[in-house]
Amino acid sequence: METFIETWDLISDYLKKQTSEISYNLWLSKIKPIHLNFSNGFVTLKVPTAFHKDIILKSYETLLTEAFHNVLGSAFSIEIVTEDQSEQEAPHNQTIKNDNYEFTFDTFIVGSSNKFAHAAALAVSTKPAILYNPLFIYGNSGLGKTHLLYAIRREIEINNPNMNIVYIKCEQFANELIESIRQGTTAEFRQRYRKSDVLLVDDIQFIAGKESTQEEFFHTFNTLYEAKKQIVLTSDRPPKDIATLEERLLTRFEWGLTADIQPPDFETRIAIIKRKAELLEFKLPDSVSEYIANNLKNNIRQLEGAVKKIQAHCILEKIQPTIKTAQDAISDIINNDMPAPVTIEKIIEEVARTFGTTANDIRSSKRSANISNARQTAIYVVREITQLPYDAIGKEFGNRDHSTIVYAMQQIDKKIAKDSKRKAIVDDIIKNIRDR
Repeated sequence: METFIETWDLISDYLKKQTSEISYNLWLSKIKPIHLNFSNGFVTLKVPTAFHKDIILKSYETLLTEAFHNVLGSAFSIEIVTEDQSEQEAPHNQTIKNDNYEFTFDTFIVGSSNKFAHAAALAVSTKPAILYNPLFIYGNSGLGKTHLLYAIRREIEINNPNMNIVYIKCEQFANELIESIRQGTTAEFRQRYRKSDVLLVDDIQFIAGKESTQEEFFHTFNTLYEAKKQIVLTSDRPPKDIATLEERLLTRFEWGLTADIQPPDFETRIAIIKRKAELLEFKLPDSVSEYIANNLKNNIRQLEGAVKKIQAHCILEKIQPTIKTAQDAISDIINNDMPAPVTIEKIIEEVARTFGTTANDIRSSKRSANISNARQTAIYVVREITQLPYDAIGKEFGNRDHSTIVYAMQQIDKKIAKDSKRKAIVDDIIKNIRDR
């Protein structure tokens, strides 16, 4: 059965940006991609139960349709099947090619912008905890940091099948910690991470400002390091630029090797485009490859996504790839190369993680010092990022009136003017939200 796993990864990224973390994890993350038919614009997805299917159709069908249109540039009709339905019911006409794309060292395109990070990652995978520990890889989003983490994991799995390898995103680490504290399961939480032979943490910058998370990670780091276990971290910035990172963690992050990844140069972009087309069994003229490389310069995921969208256009319209086809397919990327819109829900969730509370608490009438502090900070950040009117912000925070929002803004203004640490926390929250 041909699949469209990598296309689904792009769809999933879009869904994550448009929904709350709770909604995504509870409903959308359980969806499995089955078939994508370009000839009739039909897609089949699978969910665990009939109840799950009802929720998706009732609450998320429009968003799914929007996601496919956004990623592939065309409209698709979506069918939802459940685990107990036969996959043979799904159409089997012309499906997207399975490009068998795995995040391995073999599929990582090496150029002048990333060769040092690639070499360091390869060395770590060959001799875990011997050469560079920790390895800290940083660079902007979409440049291959996560690819290297997966490649390290895969290489170690092959060479050391008995090793316990744990990969996690920093946000998930923070969320699991909060949940374990609530449920009284911190011992199990610690056991999971401190018994690993290799710990791979993606987007460690999200630890910024979260005191309890930094405390927990500090002890996890020490336990693993002293036991000579490998630690690899990625971030969108070097350790010294994570403003609210505790000094003791900053020091430890710099104990080993720090390697940066820069945007790919022209030759590397061409190589990435050609490799993607090859995996898709899609013949792309050099002129089209050069057009893409000249117009998309800072993000590898955009390059790969552009090749997929051009292929989709060519199949749907039954045409050959030309520069005009490329222009039509990726015009939205070129003309709107901006971050996805930030929702108030995402802002509140990030503030909640930073202060060790919940989005519901922030929106509630609870007045404990920590929750009030988190609420005022969330109001301040919402205003800073969205520039919504005070009345509109008040509605998002339990229908609070205009004067309450003004007061919250004034309080945070005073605090960040007097307290450099508070200012750093707010700055890190804003940067984390904008960099997603």
